[in-house]
This record gives sequence, C-alpha cells and structure tokens, in this order.
Amino acid sequence: MVNVCSFEIPRDEFNRKLGGGFPPGSLVVIEGGSGSGKSTICQRTIFGLLENENSVTFVSTQQTTKGFINQMYSLDYPIAPYLLNGNLLFIPVIPLVQAAKSRIDFLERLMGAQELFENDIIVIDTISSLIKYSVDNEKSLDLISFFKKLNGMGKIIILTVEPSQLSEDITSMFRSSCDIYISLKVKPMANEVKRTVVVNKFTGAKGPVGQMIGFRIEPKVGLVVEIAAVG
Repeated sequence: MVNVCSFEIPRDEFNRKLGGGFPPGSLVVIEGGSGSGKSTICQRTIFGLLENENSVTFVSTQQTTKGFINQMYSLDYPIAPYLLNGNLLFIPVIPLVQAAKSRIDFLERLMGAQELFENDIIVIDTISSLIKYSVDNEKSLDLISFFKKLNGMGKIIILTVEPSQLSEDITSMFRSSCDIYISLKVKPMANEVKRTVVVNKFTGAKGPVGQMIGFRIEPKVGLVVEIAAVG
C-alpha cells in the first residue's frame, strides 16, 4: 500500500480528490497569479496535515504571525494548539523579502537555515517572492537540488510560485522537477469568481486524483473554505 501524508478533515473532499494525501519525499509546486488562492490552499493543506499528526514549517512572504493566526481562525482552522506544542513552526519573512534585492547571498542563507527544514513538511509561500532578486538558472538548479536532497530524507516540500515574478526558464525548472504540479485558475463570473485547482502532474498517488477541483471562500463564521469537486 502506498504511504501518504493525509490532510483529510471531515468538512470537505479536498484530500480525497488529491489522491488521499501527498507521498513522503514529494516536491509539490502550486502555481498561480496574485489573488488566485495559493495561500488559502496552503492554509487548508497545513491545517489538515497538522490534524493528521504531521509536523509543519510554514515560511510566509505574505503575512505576519498575528495576521496568519487571525486568517487561520477566520477560516475556522484553529492552529494555536499546534503553535504551542511545536508541531507548527511559522516563519514570517516579509522583512527579508523587502531587503532581498540587496543581498546576493540570500539563497545560500535560505539553504543554510537548517531549523527551517527539520519538520515533516516544509511550505514556502511564495518561493518566487523570496528568490526573485537573487536567482539565476544555475542557482535555481542548486536550490532544486537542495530540495530534492530533503525529499530523499522523506520530507515533503510545498512551494507556491507566482510565474510573473520569475523568468519562464526558471519557472519551467520548478515545473519539470516537481513530483506534484498544481496550477490555480481564476475565472470571473457574473456575480462571483470561479476558482479551480488544476492537477497537471501527480506522482505516487495512493488513490484516484481529480484533474480539476473547484473551491470557493464563503463568509460564514469569519471565512470558511469549502472545496468541492467540479470534475
């Protein structure tokens, strides 16, 4: 039987539609433009991973610690116990992103921060914001090789990418090197915005994988994510 890290929670079918979880040792790339829902997908995924007894490091270029906690609770994802017991390590890197343009050693410092990579799953949202000023083709290969070494230790690496922040060559390297490649599509409708997860590649799935998964954000108690199949 294929071993996977489940992110199942009772109120949606997102985990089931993605094969029952991510196989250990996977490099996952989630690609989408600004406002496409990359952070929401990551937040949903890490909460499910934590609920299923995995440890997670979340590196965010988008939010402060307070903003992250508030956002998770607005989505009804109570993560305070996991922060307190150490199963979730949240690292806000907004100041580093703002300073990265003048730091040619930024990638080396990222790869040298061993404490970031000690948990079972490492999420970087967004990797493109972190590396856009300091990366070239050679450094991209070095970074991907570093992530692959972590994969070899059984770590799951989840990266979100905004293609407009990187060259097409570098974006293509991440797409071709990953084990799971997901892109997020946004289509404005008459009274709403339709958001879709498109699964372009999924290696080592435990069960069937849906090719397209719709999701929406609805105001209920704060915000509650409901992810539903559309295909």
